[in-house]
Amino acid sequence: MKLSTLNLLRTFDGPLLLVSGLLLAAGLTLMYTSSLANPTLTIFWRQLLFACAGSVVLLLMARYNYHTLAKINRGTYVVLILFLVFVLFFGRNIRGSARWIDLGFFQLQPAEFAKIVVIVGLSRWFYLFRGQINAWKNVLITLLLAGIPAGLVLVEPDLGSSMVILAVWFGILLVSPISKKRVFILILCGMLAAGLAWQFGLHDYQRTRLEIFLNPGLDPRGEGYNLRQAIIAVGSGQLLGRGLGKGLQSQLRFLPERQTDFIFATAAEEIGFVGSCVLVGLYVLLMLRILAVARKARDELGRYLAFGIFFLFFFQVTVNIAMNIGLAPVTGIPLPLLSYGGSSLIVTCLALGIVHNISWQSRALRF
Repeated sequence: MKLSTLNLLRTFDGPLLLVSGLLLAAGLTLMYTSSLANPTLTIFWRQLLFACAGSVVLLLMARYNYHTLAKINRGTYVVLILFLVFVLFFGRNIRGSARWIDLGFFQLQPAEFAKIVVIVGLSRWFYLFRGQINAWKNVLITLLLAGIPAGLVLVEPDLGSSMVILAVWFGILLVSPISKKRVFILILCGMLAAGLAWQFGLHDYQRTRLEIFLNPGLDPRGEGYNLRQAIIAVGSGQLLGRGLGKGLQSQLRFLPERQTDFIFATAAEEIGFVGSCVLVGLYVLLMLRILAVARKARDELGRYLAFGIFFLFFFQVTVNIAMNIGLAPVTGIPLPLLSYGGSSLIVTCLALGIVHNISWQSRALRF
């Protein structure tokens, strides 16, 4: 029994487990304090349930060979596309967006699972066709692998998640042996596509959010309200914060989406600049550890997977925090391990489980 427990513990990457555990504990604490303004603690108990489910997923993925995961990804990708199409026609519509499939006990958000499925699919493709990426045909194939789910997610509409998927694609492309010339051309094409999207692809409210980001006072009581309240919450925390459960913006509900999009503003108001720096520091340590695992991976597949998960965390953390302090437009990107949401938390734990498996296999190979 002791030997089995010891072998199980050796599966995990100690630093990665410690840092992610601290962030998850911080997220649950914030869920509890945010729920104090509600008649019941339903949100906290649901997030705790999601955390338990996510922990089981992390444990299973840490023991599941990432090569096997990559082999079954073709079928997983097809299932994902079917789910994304299904949600467009039959998904639960909340505030004008059809993003969820109502399972009764759980609101499944396929866009969150698309992020990890795309990472695994792209990693497998780069692994199998290594050395051939500099052909434009192959670059376009990888873009289609990411672009089809991203396009379906954008139609929901969910601009934030589609941006995450494309950012992960570009990140993995950067760590592949692609030539700098092609990267430069892709950046120019991306800028052109962004211009076309501004004119023809974005919904009116998405375009308004970008305009308000450039001028927060444009609509202070409408679309600009969320951003202004988030900035006020961050500033009111000052150096040490107002104390857990004592944030005026969050407890009095001036701050919208305080448990999801603006969870960092909620944290900043309650734990202040010092506490916020600790949170950011934990995220930096988490991402540095994922980078270390990527560099020590036993093969190219593990390397691409770890780098893809690094870019997933990097983009979501950077954009969410920047959004909370007025340095990026509001796009609805969750903060991993802190924001409320079952699909987001489970996918985050799934991604961390894959990194644990990559780390374990690289250590097993060395010893």
